[in-house]
Amino acid sequence: MDQQWHVSGLTVGQVAERMGIARSAVRWYADQDLLPCERTSDNQRRFFADVLCRVAMIRAAQRVGLTLEEIRVALSALPPGQPPTAEDWNRLAERLRAVIVERVDQLLNMLAEFAPTADPS
Repeated sequence: MDQQWHVSGLTVGQVAERMGIARSAVRWYADQDLLPCERTSDNQRRFFADVLCRVAMIRAAQRVGLTLEEIRVALSALPPGQPPTAEDWNRLAERLRAVIVERVDQLLNMLAEFAPTADPS
């Protein structure tokens, strides 16, 4: 992506275009409290400088199977309305890694439960 990542005041359409997603997805993320925004006097959404980073993290988290609530909790650790620092992202990445490792462990345990057992006869 050849763009500035920390631009305030982007519209729904601008966020969608820059991130290659549907406008409805941007609105849905905002409605789910994943993308903080302000409303103009015309009731249009304007997003803060962290919006593109948040969308990138949401999409990565969705790809690994995190739930909406897990994503919401993870993003709540970021400073609202301002670009995250490297430390912020490292903290968030550690939190997401922990959730992913737990999920993998659960899946491996389930797989072990379905492993064929030796025939006792």
